[in-house]
Amino acid sequence: MEYIKGRVESLNPASVVVETAGGVAYLLNISLSTFSALEGVAETRLLVHEAIREDAWVLYGFADERERSVFRLLIGVSGVGANTARMILSSIAAPELEQVIASGDPARLKAVKGVGAKTAQRIIVDLKDKIKVDELTLSIQPTVTNDTYDEALAALVMLGFQRQQSQKVLKKLFDANPSITVEAAIKRALTMM
Repeated sequence: MEYIKGRVESLNPASVVVETAGGVAYLLNISLSTFSALEGVAETRLLVHEAIREDAWVLYGFADERERSVFRLLIGVSGVGANTARMILSSIAAPELEQVIASGDPARLKAVKGVGAKTAQRIIVDLKDKIKVDELTLSIQPTVTNDTYDEALAALVMLGFQRQQSQKVLKKLFDANPSITVEAAIKRALTMM
């Protein structure tokens, strides 16, 4: 499966349900970058990576080819599974991650939950020659809703963090910057936990 095209039925920071023209709905796991690209969108076309295991058929969706390519490179590294790769791409956008790998900065990778010193170093060593680095182009949307805090909290809980710890970290972030976006809040929270 190369891509899925259809109507966005439900969307949260960790997954999206897309209903295709045939009436079949697919659940795709997504990163925060893809979540941001899908906010407010009724129809979408997501690139897909399939992970077929003995016990499950799991789909991962990507708003652009660059993120999917980096995801596939990450899961090719020993010790990095699909969920860890998604967590990395939720904390560090694909263009920035390419810069981190190219510059050999394991500290930035170690800040991501589930990535230790050895894994960070392995990612850099394995991928340094496989990525091509472009100019850093990060964009965080400045739109804020009343549900920003709740959405960020729900995303962190879905990503496996304890609710109480997530609330504590998000409170600090929202106290410091009440107009922070969902994506920015989650990215910062992931580095603080």
